[in-house]
Amino acid sequence: MATTNTDSSQSSSVNKIDVFWHDGMLNHDTGKGVFDTGIDPGFLEVLEKHPENSDRVKNMVSILKNGPISPHISWNHGRPALITDLHSFHTPEYINELVEADKEGGKMLCAGTFLNPGSWDAALLAAGTTLSSMKHLLDGHGKVAYALVRPPGHHAQPSQADGYCFLNNAGLAVQLALDSGCKKVVVIDIDVHYGNGTAEGFYSSNKVLTISLHMNHGSWGPSHPQSGSIDELGEGEGYGYNLNIPLPNGTGDKGYVYAFNELVVPSIHKFEPDMIVLVIGQDSSAFDPNGRQCLTMEGYREIGRIVHSLVTRHSDGRLLIVQEGGYHVTYSAYCLHATLEGILNLPLPLLEDHVAYYPEDETFSVKVIEAIKDYVKDKMPLWRTD
Repeated sequence: MATTNTDSSQSSSVNKIDVFWHDGMLNHDTGKGVFDTGIDPGFLEVLEKHPENSDRVKNMVSILKNGPISPHISWNHGRPALITDLHSFHTPEYINELVEADKEGGKMLCAGTFLNPGSWDAALLAAGTTLSSMKHLLDGHGKVAYALVRPPGHHAQPSQADGYCFLNNAGLAVQLALDSGCKKVVVIDIDVHYGNGTAEGFYSSNKVLTISLHMNHGSWGPSHPQSGSIDELGEGEGYGYNLNIPLPNGTGDKGYVYAFNELVVPSIHKFEPDMIVLVIGQDSSAFDPNGRQCLTMEGYREIGRIVHSLVTRHSDGRLLIVQEGGYHVTYSAYCLHATLEGILNLPLPLLEDHVAYYPEDETFSVKVIEAIKDYVKDKMPLWRTD
């Protein structure tokens, strides 16, 4: 197993993270039912909340305000996006569809994805708050900004909703960076599901390198036609600028770090971005109901350390973090805390992991990652040596 690709001689140049938040995002009510279907079958006494519910984000806000990382957190107020802001990534026809759905009292846009009363306003807040976070960096007011937002966005494609997502928060922020003078932007997506919407939005661009580490779940229907496989490399000028890293179930901490060191870090060194966007979802954790990847707090902490090293080298310390999934109400907050500890490059963990115990066997993961590396060396222009 390779060692972590960080420079221990570097001292952290970041001592705070600017968190952007608006409690109006809690008004997106996804309802109850059997898992995420919204269906009451009539034979269950207790219906559970939809996985993407406000409790998960309340705990994230709370742990950052009251946990040991709180001295490193600066709070900033989010704002709603304007309709015109949304057209930089989404088609006017799709935005009109969402506006009309909201006027009519809401609708299910696709499986598990419910636009209910209050959802559209929350989605506008999520998009606008993410845009404010990026503008904060572009205007030189900080180095690390974290858009703590819901509903999530990375599955939302330019012309359709998908996977609990209405508006692509990260995609809008990336486009703002490009429009503001950034030459090259990299997106690193560690949510357990393929960031298909973000990839789709920049699939023909060589200015954006989209990297997604996800479980090997494939397509899940008309709203998510992309498979997340290694051969989805982009098209036209964007060919070779979409790097998919589908990982075996149960990959765990060591496997994720190996994938970062062997695939993510070298790709970013070759691409040389001037802005880095980290799309985080704690649904890759060992205890998430939506994932099977067995990351623990230490795995997230180590990913944060690697990203710290990357932004120090490539983007003058500038990093936008965008929240996506993460559905274990308690452990997601703890894993978020650990990720930010790593990004701050703190010397010692601030919180103990009380629940991680799953034994890891990285052998199979290493074989898969090596196979992906052999594939991209042949296919991706960034990796070619001829």
